[in-house]
Amino acid sequence: MDIKKIMEKIINKNRISRLCFMVVGVFLLALNYNLFFVPNNLVTGGVSGLAIVFNNLFGWQNQIFISIANVLLLFVSFKLLGYSKTRNAIIGSLLYPLMIWLTAPLALRLIPLFTFDDFVITLVCASIVNGFANGLIYKMGYNTGGSDILMAIIRKYGHVPPGKANFISSLIIIAFAGLVLGVKPVIYAVVITYITSIIVDKMLSGISKSKLFIIQTSKISEIMDVIINDLHIGATILKAEGGYSSKKQDLIMVAISTKDYVMFKEVILAIDKDAFFIINDCYDTEGGMIGNNSLLSNLF
Repeated sequence: MDIKKIMEKIINKNRISRLCFMVVGVFLLALNYNLFFVPNNLVTGGVSGLAIVFNNLFGWQNQIFISIANVLLLFVSFKLLGYSKTRNAIIGSLLYPLMIWLTAPLALRLIPLFTFDDFVITLVCASIVNGFANGLIYKMGYNTGGSDILMAIIRKYGHVPPGKANFISSLIIIAFAGLVLGVKPVIYAVVITYITSIIVDKMLSGISKSKLFIIQTSKISEIMDVIINDLHIGATILKAEGGYSSKKQDLIMVAISTKDYVMFKEVILAIDKDAFFIINDCYDTEGGMIGNNSLLSNLF
């Protein structure tokens, strides 16, 4: 099996449509930056956050700083990480500063329409658009360089996991912004980062539409009979062995629509009040018998 060919096939699949959606994501990200972040000094990390800080310190133009910083980081990435680790950042690194230049006049026209008396509304709008735009870019397999390159370098040479690398780079920039701009921007950054991360996660993994049950029970035949014959839902028997007791046992694995989660759990407990559950969010299911109707409609 040639894994390189498989990866190339995945990368080349729907390349044009993915690139178009990525451009839309970068456009929204740049417009959001000029519309909400720059006028309100909202710093959440990354090169664009540093640009706001240096603009306040020295009056440097955000667009110029981001353009120069992204190009320099691309060269550093080529040198330290190589082409294969850098290529997905090339387009975004060059396109993002260009979009910031292009959306600046549009943002100036829109600012009067998006200036709210309650600053909480501003934070929420900035967070939602930021999360949606970043999620769209990442889902298409691209990034906008900048902090993404910094994180990759920290991961490789600092030997730290991605989440920690992101936390370190963001923390340094946000702390620097706090020293220059005061405490408020730090608080705003925490709020925006939190909301953005939730939206990005949901866009990448999707909203959980079903629950995956792993059930340990002494009444496996009764429960299987109800699941298959009464509820008309598919189920799988898993062969397992106790880690401590070494006792062999069967477990039931079944995917249930989220809206039926509570009802299904109660049905199982009504059959075996001592049943043990492991329940996880299930973001995607293909085939099988999950059922489109509710459990109540299956029962009656």
